[in-house]
Amino acid sequence: QVQLKESGGRLVQTGDSLRLSCVLSGAAFSDRAMAWFRQAPGQEREFVAAISRSGSDTEIDNSIKGRFTISRDNAKNTLYLKMENLKPEDSAIYYCASSRGYYGPEEIDYDHWGQGTQVTVFS
Repeated sequence: QVQLKESGGRLVQTGDSLRLSCVLSGAAFSDRAMAWFRQAPGQEREFVAAISRSGSDTEIDNSIKGRFTISRDNAKNTLYLKMENLKPEDSAIYYCASSRGYYGPEEIDYDHWGQGTQVTVFS
């Protein structure tokens, strides 16, 4: 059974940096493409970034390009999201998701999801 566990979310100030982590268990991590999504209160969940199984290819949403970086360490079964120059509008629950190979913005193509980690940015 594939399980995903996010961590690293917390309360930060505008302009701060933060790194989120997501550990996968129950499957071979290197066989799974991975992604980050986020959901702010009252809004739909939205795509943030995705990464291929090897880590050689990434997809980043234009709204956060240049501030967020997705990466993975296959030896540690861990996905990361480095977030810099955080803004109040980045406040959301951040979810990691895995797929059999797809790495893009379509939620329906991801078959396992974590419970999320809360990021709150105050000005």
